[in-house]
Amino acid sequence: MNKLVLFFTIILAITTSAEAQNRTYWQQHVDYTMEIDVDAANHQFTGTQKLVYTNNSPDVLDRVYYHLYFNAFQPGSMMDKRSRTIADPDGRVRDRIYYLEEDEIGYQRIQSLKQDGRDVEYSVEGTILVVELNKAIQPGESTTFDMEFEAQVPLQIRRSGWNNAEGVEFSMSQWYPKLSEYDFQGWHPNPYVGREFHGVFGDFDVKISIDKDYVLGATGVIQNPNQVGHGYADEADVNLPSGDKITYHFKAENVLDFFWGADPDFTHTTAQVPGGPELHFFYQEEMVDIEANAQQNAQFKANWEALPEYTVKAFEYANENFGEYPYPQFSVIQGGDGGMEYPMGTLITGGRGLGSLVGVTVHEMYHSWYQNVLGTNESLLAWMDEGFTSFASSETMASLFNREGNVHAGSYRGYRGLALSDIEEPLTTHSDHFNTNRAYGTASYSKGAVFLYQLSYIIGDDAFRKGMLNYHETWKLKHPTALDFLNIMEKESGMILDWYYEYFVQTTKKIDYTVGSVVGDANKTVVELKREELTPMPLDVMVEYTDGSSELFYIPLRIMRGEKPNEYDMERTVLDDWMWVYPSYNMTINRPASEISRIMIDPSERMADVNPENNLFDVQSILGN
Repeated sequence: MNKLVLFFTIILAITTSAEAQNRTYWQQHVDYTMEIDVDAANHQFTGTQKLVYTNNSPDVLDRVYYHLYFNAFQPGSMMDKRSRTIADPDGRVRDRIYYLEEDEIGYQRIQSLKQDGRDVEYSVEGTILVVELNKAIQPGESTTFDMEFEAQVPLQIRRSGWNNAEGVEFSMSQWYPKLSEYDFQGWHPNPYVGREFHGVFGDFDVKISIDKDYVLGATGVIQNPNQVGHGYADEADVNLPSGDKITYHFKAENVLDFFWGADPDFTHTTAQVPGGPELHFFYQEEMVDIEANAQQNAQFKANWEALPEYTVKAFEYANENFGEYPYPQFSVIQGGDGGMEYPMGTLITGGRGLGSLVGVTVHEMYHSWYQNVLGTNESLLAWMDEGFTSFASSETMASLFNREGNVHAGSYRGYRGLALSDIEEPLTTHSDHFNTNRAYGTASYSKGAVFLYQLSYIIGDDAFRKGMLNYHETWKLKHPTALDFLNIMEKESGMILDWYYEYFVQTTKKIDYTVGSVVGDANKTVVELKREELTPMPLDVMVEYTDGSSELFYIPLRIMRGEKPNEYDMERTVLDDWMWVYPSYNMTINRPASEISRIMIDPSERMADVNPENNLFDVQSILGN
């Protein structure tokens, strides 16, 4: 080997190694040990927190950030100001924070903070605690933070709080000083304005001392069931400590967060998923703080008693179709202001009809797949959190309640309404920075679900279903991005899909295909297909004939570099590729127009065409027959 060749060989090896190193996946790790003493009467608590933080990144860290979410519930906070100035405020918030009294506001106050035994400098900036480290954390090293803090639980307004609309005393989410995530994009100390979250995977060891009459459910597995009772152990085995309080001790491994809920009137029941987690349910048998008569309350109670069976079936469906739930427990706790996901559980309001109660439970359950296990940055990628969850929960509800037809039709209607408005923003918009709640909500829930179902149209349902399972298996308990998901789907389908992401996620460009003209003679018919909007798509075109027969045509996109398998129970004719720069395409049918009944673009209705009415062309009405 001559010197020049050797030189370039070495350079190539160094470059390849550097690129591989840049692509190397890593994630940070936290270990929380907390002891909390709750003053239930005053809705306050004190706590100690030991946090061991491991820096698995290749970077040296000389500063860290904590979230202090409760500080958002104070007049003049960013969340308060945002709610009072946005065009369409959340009805649960509006100006309620602005009018909170001193004993109704929320706060988290740091009493002391040490790094490896030494006091450390810090400052509080609204909902963010900024910590200047005494000693930088080197790659691969760990450091220990010891904190003493006190907090006041806000009157329940959004997600967290005391005394929700149904009279649940404590809905405790985002309740402790929580370390911000540091990933390949850097730190994420986003001020809390009431939208989404991002977190660090880690282990939690939490002890919560509260009045003896409180029944408490939480993230993790109870460690001392015999010392608390309340449905965690047989009454004969319970040995309560002396004094007015009991201490609930929970442990959870490899989760993103820790939540809890508590009320003296909770009923606690359990159910077992075969081969899966133990399910826990906490609810009020009588919801005294909502306007409900005895008959309605009896129905609410009956619905909660029926919920475990439905939830077991939902877990079984999810495990089979979207990947296995990896934790030993899941808790459904009445509380909050609607439904909100947390690791190993959820807070949901309980005064609902059976379908609504099951629906909100299933939706929040699926966040244990999309956000809590597949730990996307939901603040930045809310559509991969809410949209994927909406997709999976719609299919699960259809299975539970024997629903037929396009179970995602509602998501398509929502998306089309947004796309045809003047307020749509790209899915790449950070959730905090959408200009309106409608644009954020519809994009995240509806367009995110449409993204998946339309992807099954592009690559074929078989490759799509395999890809969803592969995505879960490959990225569970990690932080995948949209491109990681797309890479899985490209491998499963053998197609190039960057164009789909670029058009449907990064822009607000729309899809609209129609039949422009039909011209025929005695032997053949030429059909002009037109792309009225900018987003290109492959097309399934069904031609129905006057004799009752049908014929399927498939037009791939050149930039896909592949074809999906035939999904129909009939022969398919694959036509030449449609190149995206061409606004029209001519397809030839080897039969006269007089024998054609109608032409249908996308018979499966999975393409998110904003004007589906023009996808069906009645040939005979044009011919005057």
